[in-house]
This record gives sequence, structure tokens and C-alpha cells, in this order.
Amino acid sequence: MTLRPLLDGALTVAAGRAGAPGGLRYTERQLYYELCRVLQPLHAGPRRIPYTLAPPVRYARFAAALAARRDELPGLLPPAAPRPAGPRADAAEESDLYDYGLPRLLVCQSREITAMLIANDLHLEAACPIVPADELPLDERLVGALERAGGAVVHVLHDASPSGLACFEQVRAAYGPAGAPVTAAGSADAGPTGVRVRSMGLVPRHANTLHLTSGRGPHGHRGPLPAGLRPEERAWLGSGRTIELAAVAPARLLHTVIRRLRGGGTAGPRRTSLHRRVRTVRGSGFLSWPAG
Repeated sequence: MTLRPLLDGALTVAAGRAGAPGGLRYTERQLYYELCRVLQPLHAGPRRIPYTLAPPVRYARFAAALAARRDELPGLLPPAAPRPAGPRADAAEESDLYDYGLPRLLVCQSREITAMLIANDLHLEAACPIVPADELPLDERLVGALERAGGAVVHVLHDASPSGLACFEQVRAAYGPAGAPVTAAGSADAGPTGVRVRSMGLVPRHANTLHLTSGRGPHGHRGPLPAGLRPEERAWLGSGRTIELAAVAPARLLHTVIRRLRGGGTAGPRRTSLHRRVRTVRGSGFLSWPAG
């Protein structure tokens, strides 16, 4: 049996899993990692035994198999549009939205993950605007809305990687308290504007517990690392190892981000169809900096 028929069959299974439950939308990279789980189901091992997995198939082979079948997968999102040039087109049309207080905002390192969360109505479910990190700096009127809310939080959703840490540092430097250290919880006290910045990113221990598929970048992290990381996690990041948010199953990612934005079960908007679609998924706050 050649590799192509095997990939075609695994791709069908992976697409069904990525869209479950209830027809979730997903990105191409999320589908790739779901394919890795189909071909190499070692992710189902005991969580008490920490490990990550090497990809069983190269992305180029996956892309070639997907190219002939893209139109057959209704849940697959198109590639994310590039960053628009100049000011946002909707800024003038929706300027009245900036007149209100905004208690929370989600900044995503990945433009593709941003599109996926919005496509699954997470911004409505969590009552939280979502912006990709490559569109920073934020519109001044949006910053003003955060300030007016009093105690507003900017959450940063990022990979477990040098670039992910750099993304969090970029947002914290721009909107958090100047010079404040990152705490074990990945947050900092409110700055002069009253806005707090919190990490909602992956760390190596989460990747090991969930047995995610990992990659390796050309260089390890050389800057300061958040407090609370264990020595082995620091070594892991220093070696250049990376874990993308896309490696997390789509339903689990949605469930956990909603839970974190709502404060781990605090009062929030009424449960909508998105909540019903992912209510069977049980996450435990893995998208947060560890507490020591």
C-alpha cells in the first residue's frame, strides 16, 4: 500500500474529528495535527507520563494530499487574509462601539487561530473582541474603551515557543505596567492605565501532559523567561523546541479559551450553540502559565 491512499483515508477521519462536535470550523494546520493524531495515536497515553511526539508525516505530504480534496471538507477554513494595509476599514463605520467600557480583549499570536475562533463565534460566546497580534498597536479608541472599563484584562493566546514568548512580551510592554516582572500565573499588576495583561499561552508542561506534536525552530529562546517555569521547561525552550496552538484539538482549544475568558466559571453570557457543541470537552485551564 502506498502512502497516498493511507493519507487519504486518514485525512477523512481527521477532518471528521477536527469538526466534532457539531461542525466546528478549523484551520489547515489544525487539520494537519489532527492527521498526526490519527496516524500516530500515542497522544492517548497516560497523562501522568509526560512526553511530546514527533510528526509522523511531513507537512508537504499532507498539503499535497489536501490539495486534491480541499473542496470536500466544508469545515476547513480558507487561508487567513494577510494583514490589511493602512487603518482598519470598519474603524469609522463602528466608531460608536469605542464609547463603551471593554472589560476584556483577546490578542492571538496566530492570524489563522484568530480567524478560527471568530468563525466558531467565540467572540460572541465570550463577549470578547479578538485581534491578531500582527495588527498591533491597538486602535487608541479601543485602548480607551479598556481603560474606561476599570480593571480590564488583555489576554494573549500564544504558542509554546520563542516567538510565542516574544508575542506576550510585546503586548505586555505596550499595554501592561512598565518594567513589571511576569508572575508565575503569567500576568502582571495593572499598569498606569489600569489594564492588566495575562498570558493564555502554552508552556512545555502542558504540551507534555497533552502529548502534543512538537516541532523545532532554528534557535532557542534567549530572553527572560516567565517565573514558574521548571528547569526542564527552560531547557526545553532553550533547545528550540516549539508547540503550536494549532496542535491542540479545535474543540479543546475553544472550550478552554472560553473558560479562561469567563474566569474559570464565573458569571457570563448565556450559553449559546457554541457552548453546547463543546460542553462535552473537558479542559482544565492548560492555557495558562503554571502556578509554580
